[in-house]
Amino acid sequence: MLGGLNGWHLVIILAVILLLFGAAKLPALAKSMGQSARVFKGEMKAMKDEDAARDAAAPSATTPAPVQSTAAETTAAVTPPHDAGTAR
Repeated sequence: MLGGLNGWHLVIILAVILLLFGAAKLPALAKSMGQSARVFKGEMKAMKDEDAARDAAAPSATTPAPVQSTAAETTAAVTPPHDAGTAR
């Protein structure tokens, strides 16, 4: 990812950032970025915990119950219908 960048490139990038934001705003910018990352990680963890709790609480809701059929339904499904209109 940063394979083509050497030390001078990084110095130039840092100088441009310093010119854009100013020396006084850089600590506040770094602090707000750290807080945002912390909040994001906390929200992701909370979502994973909610998903795990929901999956543990209702495993039958995600898997359908097996359908039981009667013998008449099974026979009707296997036997082709009789065509009364044609006689041999």
